[in-house]
Amino acid sequence: MAEIYHRANTKIGQNFLIDQNILKDILRHASIGPDDTILEVGAGKGVLTKGILENGPKTLYALEIDRSLEPYLASLSERYENLRLFWGDALRGGFPGSFDPVPNKMVANIPYHITTPLIWKVLESLAGYGLNYLLLMVQKEAAVRICAPARCKDRYPLGVTILSMGEAQILRLVPPEAFRPSPSVTSALLEIRITGNYALPNSPSWRSLIRSGFSQRRKTLANNLTRNFPEIREGILQLLGSLGLPPLVRAEELEIGQWKDLHKGFDTLDKTKKGRQP
Repeated sequence: MAEIYHRANTKIGQNFLIDQNILKDILRHASIGPDDTILEVGAGKGVLTKGILENGPKTLYALEIDRSLEPYLASLSERYENLRLFWGDALRGGFPGSFDPVPNKMVANIPYHITTPLIWKVLESLAGYGLNYLLLMVQKEAAVRICAPARCKDRYPLGVTILSMGEAQILRLVPPEAFRPSPSVTSALLEIRITGNYALPNSPSWRSLIRSGFSQRRKTLANNLTRNFPEIREGILQLLGSLGLPPLVRAEELEIGQWKDLHKGFDTLDKTKKGRQP
């Protein structure tokens, strides 16, 4: 079947899961029930899609970019009325304009090269509307960065955002031979639980703060922020001092609580700055 219908295109991240034990692990952790609405990005040949459907969710939205995989997914569309299949690029108009019902869980083996922008997009679009759980197969290095604690060199903006909204953990590592074709990297099953702060991904001041704070990793937080926002330089320095942050502290060293406090103060400064503009 694989040779008749489709040859994997690794340029768009096609590494299809073939290990049934890993599949069972994914479905066990996802704990899918009749009240769940699931989002899957990268349906591929439908191995995970079929497993999700067999667990009886209310609805499964499955998105796939490669139309040549239709022979694998057509039979599922015919068999399961709760499957809604979409074709397109997840980052460029592939999602429907709105979901009804809105997914409360995302379960997916996502293309590794779009991990960061895809998670940002999902958080922006769905976190404030009911999505509270993500179970994703990603590259190990991406999972490590998302879960990185304070004072870790792997800390980065998306990870800080996710940990400001809830929690993330690596459930298990997955070897290359669990996929066909085998990727050149180790994978990880990443679990994300969203418990609050739902508006954060769409906050312009948060995105500006977090992006600027990490803009030059060898520079101090104060240096990065004052360089990017010279018009509120003095306010930033006063804010950092009032929070008890050392002058030489770097972005990756801050605890989540300190990021939240910093954002609150920075948001006030940002609004004051905009209020002064003609």
